[in-house]
Amino acid sequence: MAGRELPASSPFAGDDGSCDPRLGAALEAYGRGDGTLAQVVTALAGTRVLVPVLAELETADVVEVGGHRHTIDKEASAGIVALRAPDGRTALPVFSSVASMTAWRAEARPVPSAVARAALSAVTEQWELIVLDPGGPTTVLVPRPAVWALAQQQEWQPAVIRTGGTDAVDPRVRSAIGRAVGAVAEVLAADAVPGRRAEVAVVLTLTPGLDRARLDDVLARVNAALAADETVAEAVDSLELRLLAGP
Repeated sequence: MAGRELPASSPFAGDDGSCDPRLGAALEAYGRGDGTLAQVVTALAGTRVLVPVLAELETADVVEVGGHRHTIDKEASAGIVALRAPDGRTALPVFSSVASMTAWRAEARPVPSAVARAALSAVTEQWELIVLDPGGPTTVLVPRPAVWALAQQQEWQPAVIRTGGTDAVDPRVRSAIGRAVGAVAEVLAADAVPGRRAEVAVVLTLTPGLDRARLDDVLARVNAALAADETVAEAVDSLELRLLAGP
């Protein structure tokens, strides 16, 4: 995949390549488990990031995100690097400092960019994710809604929030999911909880006795209703469905 190089611009002429102190503190807290993804994204907003340019790449790499190792494919052509995430989505790697980029690839050429511009470039290329500091020491996967918020220079509101020491789906998102699937007649009840394989799990209680064909039709209509809801589409990075049998 041919990359589109982001040219350096004059506001960064005196940049010494170090990490923004506020972002550095947020990354350290996140790495210790004391901070949240939302705090990292908030600190990332308005900063300078470094976009790597490489002439040649190996075909695969492994990075650690949130304590889990992910194998990703890489594609580039003497330009911006695209990382292929396990779920098939494409991510733009960016770095907080020259040191973190060098730890990843010593031969990478750092191109400074305002994070809003880098995020907008990712959106334009239809690359849904950003990976911050894939070489560590703390790697952060920035989800699609946060990438959009950074590109538009708006505050990001995560779909899953920590309340009273536990994670829960934001009430506005939970309400939107309930409204969206409530129009499907076979859905008797619906709820939204933090997901296991995706960001949010939609828990559905369905009319009992559905055969495979009818179940497939119901799930297709549920997915269409969720995709059509503006709040869900803008706020939720990924969804999974969990099915419960009705009474």
